[in-house]
Amino acid sequence: MEPLSIALALAQFAPSLLRYFGVGEKPVAVAEKVIDIAKTITGTPTGPEAVEALRHNAQLAHEFNMAVLKADTDLEQAYLADRRDARARDVALHQAGYHNTRADLMVLFDVAGLIACLVVLAFFRKDIPPEVVTLLSTIAGIFGICLRDAHQFEFGSSRGSREKDGLLSNFGGGK
Repeated sequence: MEPLSIALALAQFAPSLLRYFGVGEKPVAVAEKVIDIAKTITGTPTGPEAVEALRHNAQLAHEFNMAVLKADTDLEQAYLADRRDARARDVALHQAGYHNTRADLMVLFDVAGLIACLVVLAFFRKDIPPEVVTLLSTIAGIFGICLRDAHQFEFGSSRGSREKDGLLSNFGGGK
């Protein structure tokens, strides 16, 4: 059984895993890490045996879920540290007298792309096939997400993210 299939089978015991497949780290690397956690918790030598052990033992399934949540917390803390370091780099560049032209151009092109998609959708929607309308709507959404991320980077996290940061620090403090 390949790592992704095993990891997806393990996700029934820890649904929070599903968000890592297809984003961020390579899915296979995440799958291998999850399989290692399952093998450690169950004491089995292979992934398929770990899945079977979790299916037959609710306590092991609970322990696996808790171990995945702890690993998830570690991944979140690494993500937040990475973002904090990027902000610190941006501040240091500004204090040294440099201007982050790359970031400004990224935001400018995001705005231009979003406007271009919206203009095409507004004026040519009836002249283009439905598949193209769907594609342009998706691309416009991606540009919007890029702008949201730029605002979050520039102006800080939302209240919900601050609450999540507090929960992560509390969880991490109880190690």
